[in-house]
Amino acid sequence: MSAQPDHAPATPYAPAPGTPAELLVQLRADRRADTWVPAFEQQWTAALEESRRTFSLAALYEVIQVWQARLASAPAVDAFLASGRDDSGFVDLAEIRRRRR
Repeated sequence: MSAQPDHAPATPYAPAPGTPAELLVQLRADRRADTWVPAFEQQWTAALEESRRTFSLAALYEVIQVWQARLASAPAVDAFLASGRDDSGFVDLAEIRRRRR
């Protein structure tokens, strides 16, 4: 009988050491670089400070995952905005709150 479990636990996401630099290169190449690069750098700096304080890499991994997702979804968002689709059917939450008062 083996002492090994019969299932493999899920391995947490661990970005490669060069991932933040590669991500920054991609952000700088994007048309939104003027706003995205400073935002990424600010979030990365905050995550570094948190990881130093807590001895956990979770904050760093989260920043990378969020920005990778943002870059991956940017073409779909651009396509939606360029398509001229009407998104005015959404209800403004502030309007709903005013109605309830």
